Amino acid sequence: MHAGIVIGRVWATMKVESTEKIKMLLLQPTTWERKPVGDPIVAADAVGAGAGEFVFYVKAREAAVAFGGKGLDDTPPYDATILGIIDGVQLE
Repeated sequence: MHAGIVIGRVWATMKVESTEKIKMLLLQPTTWERKPVGDPIVAADAVGAGAGEFVFYVKAREAAVAFGGKGLDDTPPYDATILGIIDGVQLE
């Protein structure tokens, strides 16, 4: 699980059918202290996140599994998916 901040939205006029109704957001990966790490990525939104929100996301196979699907035809080909909006983090 990784942390990030939503910095924008991505639109595509042509999409794979299994991704038609899924919002894509531009996400700046961060540390859990909200410090930017690396380059922005595009992530599918499974929770209705908005601009400026601090979120957690998964990468790789888990990103596609978040949207279900029973096979390759109906499982979206995503590399990153936002799974939650973070209200607070307590580090000790």
